[in-house]
Amino acid sequence: MQRNTGLTSAHDSLIQDQFSRQAELFAQSPELHSDAQVLLLVDCARPQPGDESLDVACGPGTIVAAFASRVRRAAGLDATSAMLDQARVLAAERNLVNAEWQQGDVYQLPFADDSFDIVSCRFAFHHLEEPAKAFAEMARVCRSNGRVVLCDGVASSDPAKAAAFNAMERHRDPSTVEYLTLPVLTGLFTDMGLSPPAAVRFQVTYERERLIAKSFPVDDDREKLRRMIDALIATDAMDVGTVPGGTRFTFPSVILTSVKG
Repeated sequence: MQRNTGLTSAHDSLIQDQFSRQAELFAQSPELHSDAQVLLLVDCARPQPGDESLDVACGPGTIVAAFASRVRRAAGLDATSAMLDQARVLAAERNLVNAEWQQGDVYQLPFADDSFDIVSCRFAFHHLEEPAKAFAEMARVCRSNGRVVLCDGVASSDPAKAAAFNAMERHRDPSTVEYLTLPVLTGLFTDMGLSPPAAVRFQVTYERERLIAKSFPVDDDREKLRRMIDALIATDAMDVGTVPGGTRFTFPSVILTSVKG
């Protein structure tokens, strides 16, 4: 498929590198792929048996697999073949016959207008250089009265806290562009003429050493990553919260859902 200029070749290479290396560990991550976390998004989409769903930047396919048990057809699209390999393994393990996978570009979805009843994207927008363009594509392929569902981490409204968290994330995963604030994420919906989205807030909890072990930071400098995480915890940057044990921390996330008119 012809590449769109929405991603620079350099950033595209970063995404391919990071997610090819992360694919297996990412697929096994309980922080993002436990049943409880996955079903938060699926339930927000209110799937119906006759629906067709699309998960954009589907990664290892956990969202698609969850939809597949509740809709007629569940599709997943991702830019990285290694992630789609993990998705196909998951589909085979669960004997899913109504799940399908496609490698493609979030800025140029290979689907006609009004193709799906549910269009979702989960924990991917912070990797996008042009999130509004990707969101416009999600809205384009969603049918009238369909649901557009966006989930991501939320940057602090305090610019200094947001900058500190984003600096850590860019070191931890160089394909990160920026975590956005809640008003900016909400504005993606209203700027496209969709109704203001319903919001479900939740937290993702990480254990510091586990997160470091499965990351591929700049120059493989995990000691710098450890210091940056500890500084976030100590200063409450990005409004993270610590939990008992001292090395476990949480940061806020949101699921935004709107019905396309």
